[in-house]
Amino acid sequence: MSGYETPEPRLRCVLPFEAAPTEVRRLRKAVVGQLGRWGLPAAADEAALLVTELATNVLKHVGEGVSATLILEWRGERLRVEVHDRSRTVPALRSAECDEECGRGLHLIAACALDWGAFPTVAGKAVWCEIPLSAGKSCRRVERAAEILEGYRAGREGRHGEMAEAGIEESAIELIADLLHWSAAHGHDPDDVLDWAQMHYEADVDAA
Repeated sequence: MSGYETPEPRLRCVLPFEAAPTEVRRLRKAVVGQLGRWGLPAAADEAALLVTELATNVLKHVGEGVSATLILEWRGERLRVEVHDRSRTVPALRSAECDEECGRGLHLIAACALDWGAFPTVAGKAVWCEIPLSAGKSCRRVERAAEILEGYRAGREGRHGEMAEAGIEESAIELIADLLHWSAAHGHDPDDVLDWAQMHYEADVDAA
């Protein structure tokens, strides 16, 4: 048929959950499994990270045990992640130099996602973000890592001054060490985190 265009894929998955550490781990596994069924395994690591941050924000700022809902939606070249909860308080980014944990997850979401935001619902609010599904993921990872390292070095230099002479390799090692401390503080096994990171890296290299 003249002028016919193939419609973009549009699939949706709704996963109710309760805000609890065990549920956050369950959601990560569910996201990885769902994206595998949709044929989108390359997006699983980024999506699982974003889901972890969004669900953890509900746990921290709305309350443990509250009911919430995760929605995954495949929209053409983007994957949309939404978390709905019963709080009407809309999250906002704090200063990058803020020492409080509140708001740090949003900085990570803003750094990883193409776009993000929040909107009120009848029952409360929803926080959403979108990641790309197109080619060039390894390049985006390198660019994102460079941006994060620059911000990390600037923050360390501004507060302490000890990294002013540090090279990019030393900065990367310090950042990885800090991330492992963060993982342990949030109940994750740092060795598992390193193993997962290595597996994701090797999968990206093989797919390139």
